[in-house]
Amino acid sequence: MKTATIITGKDIRDMGFPPGKWYRSAIVHINNNNLSKKDIEAYLEQFKLPPSQPLFEEPVAYNLNISADNELEEENIAKVRETMDAVMRTPTVVGGSVMPDACPAGPVGTIPVGGVVATKNAIHPGMHSADICCSVMLTDFGKAHPKTILDAAQATTHFGPGGRPRGQQFKLPDDLKAAFEANDFLFDQKSLSIAQEHLGTQGDGNHFLFVGKSAKTGNTMMITHHGSRGPGARLYNKGMAAAARFKAILSPETLRQNAWIPFDTEEGQDYWEALQTIRKWTKLNHELLHDAVAEKARAVKENRFWNEHNFVFKDGDIFYHAKGATPLDAKFMPDITGPRLIPLNMAEPVLIVEGPTTATNLGFAPHGAGRNMSRSQHKRNLDHLTNEEIFAKETKGIDARFFSNEIDISELPSAYKPATAVREQMDTFGLGTVLDEVMPYGCIMAGDWQKNAPWRKKRRNRRD
Repeated sequence: MKTATIITGKDIRDMGFPPGKWYRSAIVHINNNNLSKKDIEAYLEQFKLPPSQPLFEEPVAYNLNISADNELEEENIAKVRETMDAVMRTPTVVGGSVMPDACPAGPVGTIPVGGVVATKNAIHPGMHSADICCSVMLTDFGKAHPKTILDAAQATTHFGPGGRPRGQQFKLPDDLKAAFEANDFLFDQKSLSIAQEHLGTQGDGNHFLFVGKSAKTGNTMMITHHGSRGPGARLYNKGMAAAARFKAILSPETLRQNAWIPFDTEEGQDYWEALQTIRKWTKLNHELLHDAVAEKARAVKENRFWNEHNFVFKDGDIFYHAKGATPLDAKFMPDITGPRLIPLNMAEPVLIVEGPTTATNLGFAPHGAGRNMSRSQHKRNLDHLTNEEIFAKETKGIDARFFSNEIDISELPSAYKPATAVREQMDTFGLGTVLDEVMPYGCIMAGDWQKNAPWRKKRRNRRD
């Protein structure tokens, strides 16, 4: 007997199918053809998801490419191991690796900074985090004077919250705008607006613009470090929401931060394409800044290359989620044009590296120096000194600048692990070979922009 009842999305959801793009066409098909209950069940079979999957009883084996030289580092590694053990019980996981710059990045069960997690047929938004495609780009400016480049960069770049003001914005290319409009995860007016406004911005935190000289050639090189800004953050939020809907059916036991979108669903395909569009946006973001600096400094680009270190990389049906890990394997970068970049801290060289994929590194290297303590703990350790005293001591010999004109001691060298230890462990664990070093001349970072944020100014005014 055929049904005379109009079938809605709620009816399909009640039958155990999470909401998806296919709902619209399915509802039209079912109602237009007045399908019987039996026929509806047969028709929906094509959209059926696998049965619910419990957590693995034991963590999937992973490689710990990190060692400790002191008690503080031992505590850090213990925390990294604890959180990584929880991550590796997620039902989609097939392998993992931890880099020497590893440190916790949230509650237990959150992929640590410096972690790589490989999953089968699944994209985990929580494992690439909100700073999608955080990446580094290098431009070789030949014999240009480093101060000329740094001054041009100071007048060109933009750090801090929000986007560029009107009149100072870069144009969002038509093809990139069309890619946003063609994707359900990216197409809304707010995302399009932010994609326009945030072009040519670098954000805050550990993002930087670094200028130095090649140890091999003496050429002046500029390196930028930032991610996908507002557009990436919005995609992350939408991805987490989609993954949560799948989690409710596929694996209720899985931690919220480890929920996934199956790649072989429409949502999975769309999310993967959205990631690639955000990758293009981020690469363009770097390029626009580098080209603008070149124009202002009247410098000539002799070479340029880049790599992301916070992204999802695909090899067949295996997805490698790198939360702060540099891809060594060329298969992960379709547009590879040079070696990879590993920054350490503002007073240390940026490493230019390459290296083979091994069973223990899964094709990745560290992405930086990492931290052994939180920003707040680092500040507490130095509260007997003024910010100016700390800054003078730690930036001696380099031209370090904060865009906000407010010192952020949590981004000074002592906030990070010793660069020598990271380099030694790279050699010990086979995590890339250093081809060249960009010796530091100076850098620009956001600084403590919140010190004079509008809401803090209002609070001070009220207090005064």
